[in-house]
Amino acid sequence: MPAVMKPEVASEISARLRQLGDPERARLLQRFFKTGPGEYAEGDCFIGLKVPQVRLLLREYPGLTPAGTLPLLMSPIHEERLFALLALVRCFEKGDQATRRQVYTLYLANTERINNWDLVDISAPRIVGGFLLDRDRGPLDLLAQSASLWERRIAILATFTF
Repeated sequence: MPAVMKPEVASEISARLRQLGDPERARLLQRFFKTGPGEYAEGDCFIGLKVPQVRLLLREYPGLTPAGTLPLLMSPIHEERLFALLALVRCFEKGDQATRRQVYTLYLANTERINNWDLVDISAPRIVGGFLLDRDRGPLDLLAQSASLWERRIAILATFTF
């Protein structure tokens, strides 16, 4: 299994994302994504980046491994989790069968961190749907019956691949 990314690389990526952030856009995103008390994304934190900015930065880190994305996937910052998920999608799409299984397993083990509609939509069809395309789709039944809104959404969006 590939080594976990060095902590300094995760810190560097985090710092770079924060430098690109826009506090005014962050305030808008906090409202748009319903992060207030009792709302579906309660407590989610934004730094104010657009998806193309995150994708552009991801290009500068072509060697990220699935395990190496974990520090960013664990972040309270939405855009850092977005970066991690985009990196996982890239690992999945470019990886061999062992890497694809590793990405799929890591993804499902961390669904509590994939906790907003944009994070699910950008990753579930490509990772979960991609992995289950020619396999038993039973895991989708479990996700669809979950108490978690986001796991249910993962089950739904994964079917887009089919």
